[in-house]
Order: sequence, then structure tokens, then C-alpha cells
Amino acid sequence: MRKRIHQIELFMKYPHDVQDEVLRRLISTARYTEFGQKYAFDDLINYEDFKRRVPIHTYEQIFPYINRAMHGEQNLLWPSEVKWFAKSSGTTNARSKFIPVTPEALEECHFKGGKDLLSIFVNNNPDTRIFSGKGLGVGGSSQVNEFDPTSTSYYGDVSAVIIQNLPPWAEFIRTPSLEVALMNNWEEKIERLARETIGVNVTHIAGVPTWTVLLLQHILAIEKKSSVLEVWPNLEVFFHGAVAFKPYKNLFKSIIPSDQMKYWETYNASEGFFGIQDQSNSEDLLLMLDYGVFYEFIRVEDLDDEYPEAFRWLRWR
Repeated sequence: MRKRIHQIELFMKYPHDVQDEVLRRLISTARYTEFGQKYAFDDLINYEDFKRRVPIHTYEQIFPYINRAMHGEQNLLWPSEVKWFAKSSGTTNARSKFIPVTPEALEECHFKGGKDLLSIFVNNNPDTRIFSGKGLGVGGSSQVNEFDPTSTSYYGDVSAVIIQNLPPWAEFIRTPSLEVALMNNWEEKIERLARETIGVNVTHIAGVPTWTVLLLQHILAIEKKSSVLEVWPNLEVFFHGAVAFKPYKNLFKSIIPSDQMKYWETYNASEGFFGIQDQSNSEDLLLMLDYGVFYEFIRVEDLDDEYPEAFRWLRWR
């Protein structure tokens, strides 16, 4: 844990070096894919080459590759097997968008983000006792990919994709059971979630505020209690993300009336795990630079341009 904290401190000092390495690794790994061959990844030398040769793509422009992958084709955008897709409403023209989730994205991005979240929290709170109990995960649902009945590919909310593929160490410290966590019917699921976790020593919760507060309110109704701490006296922190927490903060404080309760923010999306709150006294998020994601930025005023210019520009506190 201390080694990882030291690594994070180093990439905060040398952000561009870390991102250079990420870009080189992504280009090298994908050079023999259909996308990599199209843009001649073999002889890309540096970021300027990449920026000049590879245009900005919208989701709609990438979707033909994704659609083919959902029907079983491989080695299109990434060389390793792709059989999971995160379903997201997103902000595109499509009603739903599907993001390929590779084994590397799970291990080196989402799971790494989970481990870093715990490491950073413990580093800020050395007296924490969250590992004395279980973590309650409130996630979405997963189902078989309907696009190709003969394939073994699946899609679901990114939380469900993650839960379905959790490593043993994470499964050991979480609740509820996988069967309940991945249920589709929300009304039945919230009842089963409540009944299965009420008697568990829950010390930390991770989830989207909207879903989590509904579960907590249902548990209070079942137990006829006014405070969640009457059900889980050792509850210490809520790790939240996906939506802005400010509109829900007072609601959470009303059902968890304790100044000792901590709220810790993450930025985990269908596309990847991007940021983690890294200080107890600040709600700012630290951009995680070594999760296999290379960052480019577009000026807000250029968003409607057909060919906006991307910039490799970061501002650090």
C-alpha cells in the first residue's frame, strides 16, 4: 500500500512522463489491430505523430467497430478478447452506447482504481476500521448480449460488469451475494439487498447516491429505525460517484446523523476509472494517470466544431 502511494506521488510530479509511457504502450499493443493498421501505429514515434495522424473520433464513428465486436469479431480496436460491454445512456446521439471492456481495462483500470481508492483512503485515515467488516456494493444489472445468440459476450451497467468479474480479494470483503447484486428487477432487488445485508457488519458502502439512498431508506423502513447507524453502527464511509453528490448530501446526513461519517468521491465511468478524491480536507479529484487511459482535452468553445483541435494540456495543483 505504501509503495503504491509513493508511485502516485511520483506521477503527480512527472505527469507528462507517465502519460508518454501510457501512449507508447497503447500504440504498441494495438499496432496489429484493424484500427492500428488503418492509422499505421507501427511507425508512430511520439504524441505529435499521433495527433497529426489519428483524427478525433465520435462514438458514432467508432460504433461500427464496436458493433462488429458485439457480433463476435476480434482484434478490431484491441488485440485481447473482448466479451464484456458496458451499457451507458451517455451523451451521444444513440439511445444507448456500448463500451468494450477488455481484460486489461478491468485489471489495470477499474480494479486498480478500487485498490487505489482504498489505499488513498487508508493513507488519509490511518485509524480506519473498514476492513473489520464488509463493503456494501450497490450496482446495476447484467444480461446476455442479445446481438449474437451464438456468442459468449455480455453487457450490463459498468458496475455490474465489474461485480461479475471481481477478483477473489474483492469478493471476500463485499456484500451482498453475486446473485442478488446482479438482479434485474429493481423492486425485488432492493428487498433482497435489504434483507441480505441488514445483519451484516457493514463498514463501508460503494455506489451511486441515487440507488444507495433508496436502499438505505428501505432498510430503515424495514427496521423501523431513524438512523442507518442503528443498523450498522460501524459504518464509516460512503464511496460515491457517477452523479453529483451535493444534491444528496443533506439527505444522507439526515439518515446518517454523524459528523464522523465520511463521504469520498470517485470518477468511475463506463469508459474507465478516471479520478479519486485524494485528500480528506478537499473534494478535488486526483486524475489517475497510469490506468491505461491517455488524456487529450478540447476547448469548450470548440465542442461544436466538426474537427476540433485536441490539446495535451494539464493543470496541476
